[in-house]
Amino acid sequence: MKKILIVGSAIIIFIIGGFLILNNYIYQEKQATTAVDYKNAEYTIDGNQIILGGESRYFGNELITDLNNDGRDDMVFLITHQPGGSGTFFYVVAALNTDAGYIGSEGYLLGDRVSPQTTEVSQNPQHQNVVVVNYADRAPEEPMTAQPSIGKSAYLKLDTESMQWGVVLPNFEGEADPQRMSLGMKKWMWQHALFNDERELTPIKPGAFAISFSKDGSFSVSTDCNSAGGTYTTSGNLLTFVNMYSTEMYCEGSQETEFFQLLENTSAYHFTNRGELILDLKNNSGTVTFK
Repeated sequence: MKKILIVGSAIIIFIIGGFLILNNYIYQEKQATTAVDYKNAEYTIDGNQIILGGESRYFGNELITDLNNDGRDDMVFLITHQPGGSGTFFYVVAALNTDAGYIGSEGYLLGDRVSPQTTEVSQNPQHQNVVVVNYADRAPEEPMTAQPSIGKSAYLKLDTESMQWGVVLPNFEGEADPQRMSLGMKKWMWQHALFNDERELTPIKPGAFAISFSKDGSFSVSTDCNSAGGTYTTSGNLLTFVNMYSTEMYCEGSQETEFFQLLENTSAYHFTNRGELILDLKNNSGTVTFK
């Protein structure tokens, strides 16, 4: 009888021990790989886990925001993926900031050779932790060699359990329709300029810089110092400012010169459903946003 009890106890201990080992294994498998630096975290692209470098590279357009309301700053940014051939695919990824380090998300595909603009938090009061990625794409019938000119916005929310992005409907009351917008519809106020080397230029005096377009091909500009104007030409989405002139008052600390250089360096334009006018700079060197 004592022998049976000993054997039975041993079996129970073995079963419990096996259960604990299996449970620990499952727990370890569920734990995501973490990294001290978000650029060294693992991300998932097309079902494959990747680390930045080689085919997948950091692009930028960072947004620092709290994606899960834990009081920590998480990171949202874009990466490019070049698996071979001529394609350059842009993905949105997030790095969740945890006690153990950063956890990388699955990538959300924006498209092939699109033109990223801005990444920001949704201004819709009904949205919580929704990220808006603004970019320009081509029309379906356009070749890949055409410059992206159609403004688009992806509204995304991260499921912090699965680390996958979900698409959210914008549902903005009075949301703008880029197809119905025009250069001459209003006075456009300069918001900022973003350059591909990650520099950003914003007006020191908000509301000081504005541009208005007339149907006769002329435009007028107000700055933090002088008034200016000239003529402009368009062809499709191409835009060129010519014959620019300005009053000649000197103002200490004025950003007028930088602003005029942005206009002179403009090659194209498009609109977004946020009601924005985006000027595309030559050689894809950056963008200028008006609203």
